[in-house]
Amino acid sequence: MIRINQVKVRPEHTEEQLYRKAATTLKTSIQEIESLSIVKQSVDARKKPDIYLSYVLDVQLRNMSGRSEEVFVSRLKNAQVSMAHTECYQFHADGKKELTEQPVIVGAGPGGLFCAYYLAADGYCPIVVERGKDVDARQKDVEDFWKTGILNPGSNVQFGEGGAGTFSDGKLNTLVKDRDGRNREVLRLFVECGAPERILYEAKPHIGTDILCMVIKRLRQKIEAFGGKVYFESEVTDILVEGGRIAGVILNGSRKLSGSIVVCAIGHSARNTFEMLYDRQVPMEAKAFAVGFRVEHPQAMINESQYGMEEPPYLSAAAYKVTAQTSVGRSVYSFCMCPGGYVVNASSEQGKLAVNGMSYSSRDGRNANSAVIVSVTPEDFGTDHPLGGIAFQRKLEEKAYVLGNGKVPVQRYGNFRDKVTEAGDNTLTGVAATQGTDETFLPCIKGEWSYADLTSILPMVCNRAFVEGMEQFEHHIHGFAMAQTVMSGIESRTSSPVRILRDETMQSVLKGFYPCGEGAGYAGGITSAAMDGMRVAESIAAEYRPFCGSIDGTGEIF
Repeated sequence: MIRINQVKVRPEHTEEQLYRKAATTLKTSIQEIESLSIVKQSVDARKKPDIYLSYVLDVQLRNMSGRSEEVFVSRLKNAQVSMAHTECYQFHADGKKELTEQPVIVGAGPGGLFCAYYLAADGYCPIVVERGKDVDARQKDVEDFWKTGILNPGSNVQFGEGGAGTFSDGKLNTLVKDRDGRNREVLRLFVECGAPERILYEAKPHIGTDILCMVIKRLRQKIEAFGGKVYFESEVTDILVEGGRIAGVILNGSRKLSGSIVVCAIGHSARNTFEMLYDRQVPMEAKAFAVGFRVEHPQAMINESQYGMEEPPYLSAAAYKVTAQTSVGRSVYSFCMCPGGYVVNASSEQGKLAVNGMSYSSRDGRNANSAVIVSVTPEDFGTDHPLGGIAFQRKLEEKAYVLGNGKVPVQRYGNFRDKVTEAGDNTLTGVAATQGTDETFLPCIKGEWSYADLTSILPMVCNRAFVEGMEQFEHHIHGFAMAQTVMSGIESRTSSPVRILRDETMQSVLKGFYPCGEGAGYAGGITSAAMDGMRVAESIAAEYRPFCGSIDGTGEIF
C-alpha cells in the first residue's frame, strides 16, 4: 500500500477530487487507482479564512505490471509519498495456568468494558459488576437530576454504564503512543458498535454523548453474546483476601462473588471504594491532578478566532487548546473542550457539587466551553495521606454546593478577575446584581444555576494562576478573557487523585488484583482508559488459559 501525506483540498471537496489529487501526486491516472482510503484528516487553518482539509491517504494501484510498490515509490522521488506501515492489533491468549473461576471486572467504564470485551471474545467468560445502572436507565436518572436537582448517588454523571465519559463530548483522541495498534483498534470497535466511520481518520475524533450511549450499550451486548455477564446496581463494598491473594468481592454489603482474578476499573469518582481498598491495605498513593472552572464563550467567537469566520461552511464547530506557565509556578491549561456544548452538573455525592462539559454529536449549541484548570500536587492537600486528594476535592465541592445552594454557581470572569487582583479585598460588592443584568450571552448549563462569588472556592494562589492563564490565553484567542466570559465551578474531577500501585504484570502486590484505567491512575480519557483495559486483558491472557468451568445458566451470580 502506498501512502501520500499532505493532500490538501477545500472543505467542500468531492471524493473524485481526492482521487484526482492522489493520481496527480503519483503521476498516474484515476483509472489506475484500485482503492483509496483515508488514514487521517485534519484542518489546516494557518491562512484563515482560507481553510483547507489536509489528508493522509493510502492508495492501492492496479496493473503494476510486475513492478513492486517499493520500486514505484522509490522512482517517484517525492517526499510526500512513502510505503504505508500500519500496525494491526492482535490479542493473544497463550497463558498456561488453569482458570477455574470467571474473571471479575469491577466497573463498566471504558477500561472495564474493553478489558471484558477482549477476554469474553477469547472465551474467558468475564463477569462485570457496575455500581450504577444500565445506560438507558442512567440517562433518565441524569435528566431527572438536571431538571429537579434531586441526586441519585448510585446513578448519575459519574456512575453507571459507560463511566464518567458517557456524559462528555465523546472525545476519542489520546496522546498515548500506539506502537501496537491499540488506539486504532479502540476506534475500530467503536465503529463496529455504531460510531461513524470518520472517527477512524479524524485528527480529533469525537462522537458526542448521544452516539456514545448507543455505542456503549452495543459493546456490552457483544460482551454478553460472547459469554460474559454484566450486573448493574452491584457495588463492590469489600474484597476477599486469602493468603495474600484476591479471592473475590462482596457486592452491596452482603453478596459474595468468588474470583481469583479481579480487575479494578472503578473510575475516578468511586471515593468510598478507594477508602475500602485503603482499609484493606491495597498499596496506593496520592497523585497530582488539576482543578479549576468551566469557561464559556459564544461558539461564533471561537469559530472566528480559529477559522476566520463565525459560521464556516462545511466545517464543524471549532475547538481550541491553550496552555500557560504562570509566575506562581503552576501550569494552567484548557481541558475537555466542548465545541457547541453544555456545562453539566456532574455531582455524585450529597452536599457536594462538581461540573463537567458535554457536547452532542451535532455540536450545535450556542456556546463553547472548556475547563480551564490549574495544576495541584499532594503538597496542596495539607496531608501526606494517600487519599488526601479526595479530601481536597470534597472541600472544594462542598464550597461550590453551599455557594450555589445546590445549584451550579456561576460568575462573570470580569468580576472574578477584579476580585482576585484586589489584594486583601475579600468582600462581594454587587456581583449578583451586576451579572444578572448582563445578558451579552448566558450560560448553557444542564441543571439549575445561580450567580455567586467563585473566588472563595480555590486557594488564592490557584485563583491568581487561573487569572494569569486567562490573560495569556487572550493573546491566542481574542475575547477569551473578556469580562462577560461565563465561569462555573467547580471542575474537580479532571483525573483520579489516587494511583493504585501495580507492577509490570499489571497486578497489585495483592496478587490477582489488577488496577485498571483512569480511576486507578493509569489513563486520562475514554480512549486511553480503553487501551489500558486492553493491556490488562492481555496480561491476564498471557498467564491464564480461557475459563474452563461451567457457567450458571440461570444468569445469577454464583
